[in-house]
Amino acid sequence: MLLSDASILTVLILFVAYLVRGIAGFGSGLIAIPLLAMLHPLSLVVPLVVLLDFLGSAAQGAGNRREIQWTELWPLLPFTLAGCAVALWLFTSIDADALKIALGWFILFFAVYQLLPLPVLRGSRIWAGPAGFLGGLIGTSFGTGGPFYMIYLTLRGLDKKAIRASFATYFFIDGSIRLTGFVVTGLLQSTMVQVLLAWLPAAALGLFVGGRVHVGISNSTFKYFISLLLVFSSYRLLMT
Repeated sequence: MLLSDASILTVLILFVAYLVRGIAGFGSGLIAIPLLAMLHPLSLVVPLVVLLDFLGSAAQGAGNRREIQWTELWPLLPFTLAGCAVALWLFTSIDADALKIALGWFILFFAVYQLLPLPVLRGSRIWAGPAGFLGGLIGTSFGTGGPFYMIYLTLRGLDKKAIRASFATYFFIDGSIRLTGFVVTGLLQSTMVQVLLAWLPAAALGLFVGGRVHVGISNSTFKYFISLLLVFSSYRLLMT
């Protein structure tokens, strides 16, 4: 049976999103969710991408256990729980179109932030408060809370290996919390399993290729490209 245009686009979006995650260590939700939201309901997209990220984080974290910085992760947890709780209330109380517009603006602001020539900053564990809360809030609402955790780990001055391993591990913990919330509130249902199984191969292939490919471009060029893609995604969301 021939695939529909929407199915082909879904496969391509998932592959690219998880290719980026395999290379950069994060970013799958930032790319997948706004683009998939043009093809599918946000109430379907967010829980399933969170579940795919959860599985991806388990795979990435397990391979780098020695690099995990647990002392930097535990301070995030209570604030992430609070953010998730607020987001679950919002998700079940706010109109889906309003959520889509809010997602569009968030993606646009983050893309612009990525393009700014910001200096390297350092910060204390006090930043676990806002980073954990916003990560839980935005992650549960839109599946894109990773940047806040990445910003916090960067502020703490960890090296690339430690950031990658610690981020994947915390995203696994964060994903467990969010998935539990989705199940309790009925946002993640057994009827979604068929869709998950259809989406999983493209995401797994992208993550596998991204984890092994050596990209011949600088980090700044890569970040610039991703930011432009995010600007396009936010534009399409806000115009629909």
